[in-house]
Amino acid sequence: MDALLILGGLLLILAGLVWLVMLAFDTALLWGIASLLPPLNLVFALRHWRVARKAVVLGALGLIPLVVGLTLLASRDSQRLEAILNLSWLHPEAQAPAELNFRLHGELNGQPFVPQYGELIDGVLSLREGQDFFARREISIRLPNPVDGPVSVDVMPQDPGPQPEVRISWLLPEQDLPEARRLTRGYTLHLQLEPVAPNKLVGDFHLVLPPQFRTALTGRIELFSDRLRYRNGKVDTRYDSRETLEYVVTDYLQRRFATRQVRLQALPPVNLPASSLDLQVEAEVAGKPRRLPLQLRKGKRGWAVQGDQYPALPAEPAPRTLEVTSAVEPERPKITRRPLSLDLLQGDPATYRNLAMRVETQRGAQAEGRFAGLDAEGRVVIRRNLGRGAGEASFALTPGEIIRIELLEP
Repeated sequence: MDALLILGGLLLILAGLVWLVMLAFDTALLWGIASLLPPLNLVFALRHWRVARKAVVLGALGLIPLVVGLTLLASRDSQRLEAILNLSWLHPEAQAPAELNFRLHGELNGQPFVPQYGELIDGVLSLREGQDFFARREISIRLPNPVDGPVSVDVMPQDPGPQPEVRISWLLPEQDLPEARRLTRGYTLHLQLEPVAPNKLVGDFHLVLPPQFRTALTGRIELFSDRLRYRNGKVDTRYDSRETLEYVVTDYLQRRFATRQVRLQALPPVNLPASSLDLQVEAEVAGKPRRLPLQLRKGKRGWAVQGDQYPALPAEPAPRTLEVTSAVEPERPKITRRPLSLDLLQGDPATYRNLAMRVETQRGAQAEGRFAGLDAEGRVVIRRNLGRGAGEASFALTPGEIIRIELLEP
């Protein structure tokens, strides 16, 4: 309603000005030319009031709906009115620097796809274009297992068995809800990602869907592996996410109780963004359960616990190294490879725990690392240290797909 009043008032004012110019040209050519300039058209209206009064009254009538519309807009959305009055809408919106680097080429549903955000969290890879609640275009790939370390996925249309679920969605301008399509097979996917500190995955991405979906993408992508953000190598507590709140609360409890042995339970549901939160936090501190009411406030430096004045914990001592006085390098034990049957491993898994072994599957894939035992579903779990602070990769293999096991230690 306010927009219609403002538009109607502006149209009446414009009609009055046009009528005033026409009357000036009817009076004299020089007056007509002079009335095209704002200061001189007022002079014409005063000198020839009897001729120009009707046009002036029409323009004055337009001020009534204009003022009423602006008043309604100010009561409903003052920031929007301020933006209109200071003419900020004439200036192009400044684009924030991109957090992720995408070099992706192709299309989604026949339209160019330029993602601004990507993540791979809890085994779900997501690429989004658009910053609204519903993305303009989005690709979501649900991997069979959660990701911990490097990611390598290759899928061909003819591959049997369960494959990652691919979901594409797009939002047309005339629609309120996006359209979506799901595929579980019949597509081509190549995914090769490597972890990059502190919380990113970078690598190659290649996806081709059947022709009727008009979707094909290839290039390099960069993804977040969690919902923390970093600034100068430290966690940026100004970012609104549950992970940020968990980090702030954990750091507070460690400093408050002077111990790093803090295991935080899941936080209660919160609505973000917000300026303050009241939480009932449950945690295990040095082996003892605790329940604490905490007030979190967000200031210029980010989220913090109200009344936090506890000092930082002392740095952990560096591990002591043993000096080797002998110049002769000790003889290393020779690594022997000997086969191990699956039945023997399943019958006595404790004997082989933490031993290095190599497992080969029916598809020719190999998992090499240390045996971590059998999980609740009876799968063989192999863990491998990635080195360079990248963490560990965990492989869970079902007994039906294992064709060979080799021990790599005596």
